[in-house]
Amino acid sequence: MATAPIQNPAAPSVAPDAMDALLDAVRSRREEFSEGQQISADVVELMKRAGVYRACVAKELGGDEVSPGTFLRMIERISEADGSAGWVASFGVSAAYLASLPVNTLRQMYAAGPDVVFSGMIFPPQAARPVGDELEVNGRWSWGSGSTGADYIGVGIKVEGDASTAGLPLVAVMPAHKARIVRNWNVIGLKGTGSHDVVVDKVMVPREWTFVRGSAPSLEGALFRYPAMALAAQVLAVVALGVGRAAIEELMAYAAGRTSITGAPTLANRPNVQADLARAEAMLRSARAFFYETTEDAWEALLRGDELTAKQVTMLRLAASHAARAGSDVATAVYRMSGTTGIFAGHPVAHYMHDAMIVPQHAFLADGTFESAGKVLFGLPSPAGFP
Repeated sequence: MATAPIQNPAAPSVAPDAMDALLDAVRSRREEFSEGQQISADVVELMKRAGVYRACVAKELGGDEVSPGTFLRMIERISEADGSAGWVASFGVSAAYLASLPVNTLRQMYAAGPDVVFSGMIFPPQAARPVGDELEVNGRWSWGSGSTGADYIGVGIKVEGDASTAGLPLVAVMPAHKARIVRNWNVIGLKGTGSHDVVVDKVMVPREWTFVRGSAPSLEGALFRYPAMALAAQVLAVVALGVGRAAIEELMAYAAGRTSITGAPTLANRPNVQADLARAEAMLRSARAFFYETTEDAWEALLRGDELTAKQVTMLRLAASHAARAGSDVATAVYRMSGTTGIFAGHPVAHYMHDAMIVPQHAFLADGTFESAGKVLFGLPSPAGFP
């Protein structure tokens, strides 16, 4: 499944065997992640060693500042080993949109090194009260993916009478120990993401530790001019591509040797399974090609110094939504092909299907994004927040 490499402004600063160690651990411990409803702390450390959290950090702050395509392929590899681990690792992208914080704040955040883990939950924005040059933050937020292993937490707030955000939620950033995690993540897939609720009680946040997500960056470089909302959708969508690939590989690994209790041919020798596998392979590869093609086109334009058009950004969002749907459909198709084999609790095929089907449910990738993309392609006004 090789594709043309994307130009990379900086080679990763970690040894290749660090990623291998991470992938080995993730493959062998995914059931542990699901049962514990989080990625284990030592595996988060392996992610740091593999460069996941420094990948999108600016070089001037000690990071690798890789291209979007390089980071997306990293997340895809991890997701093929385990969807929950890929989902949590994907939030290494946070460094790209945290670039909207003031430079001095960023220097404080990365003072001890670039391997900083951030977990953000924005909706619904909660009211914050101005107290001098600070904001008193209170509230409860859902969808705190990766919060159990975070160094910093970001929550969505709104300040009455503040027109500077143009109606967009402000994000208040604080050390993770100032927030309390309510462990209530009870879902059918991506169980290991630990997307629990987060509660903040009267935490004072300096104004310079707040930013509007997607606003102009404080840092130079093409990575920080790449559209933040599109990249946020892409890093989640690529999880489905990785899980879909894992599902296909799992089926091919056992289909040739499994015999039916009814005396029917092995799965690999059944014409309907052969045809369905071929369709699944074509679907996944096609979605992946579209996904990385749009990424490369946008990145090359930014490297030339061009501004991306609304259509270019829309194609990033469309390719992300399509990839999420394709990965989910492929994993479901593999489940159907597996017959009774895949129905047992704990079987990898069932695990992949449940993980993959969660991805396109995310608001950034849901069915409404196709309608929004269609409006832009027709030259009609785009909905707020899109692309």
